Amino acid sequence: MDATALARSLLEPVPAHRTAGLTVLRAIDGAAEVAVEAPGVLGNVIGSLHSSGLATLVDAAALAAILSAGDAPGELDGVLPLGASASFEYLAPARGRLIASCKLSSSAAQVLRPVLAGTADRARISTQGVVTDERHAVVCRGGFEWSVRRVTRAARIRPGG
Repeated sequence: MDATALARSLLEPVPAHRTAGLTVLRAIDGAAEVAVEAPGVLGNVIGSLHSSGLATLVDAAALAAILSAGDAPGELDGVLPLGASASFEYLAPARGRLIASCKLSSSAAQVLRPVLAGTADRARISTQGVVTDERHAVVCRGGFEWSVRRVTRAARIRPGG
């Protein structure tokens, strides 16, 4: 499913993403790319994107990939992905236009499918993302463990409430 517009509408307004200047480039069929211009307001002492900015970028790419794993937008109603743990490898200073990409593995997509279809209430999946700079050099690799749940309407988190 092409969930690019949906991912933009859900992810770009998130305060951390807005602060970083994050843009969703694409979110299609379990794969996504998001971008920022670094270092921006999240610069570190060496003029590179701070590690927290890189984590935000990898997180957003994974969320966009999860959003695009469904067959139809309605499948996402009540689906809540929550990060359970993360690990990162910082390889080079992160400067200029940075792009984080994430593609769900076939096993993650398979485990996620019953939650999206409404036949299961939860799944645990892993995602892996990579951040590259303008020269296509890898500056960071990161992974998240996710608990993806289907919540009832009454239990959903509402913005501002």
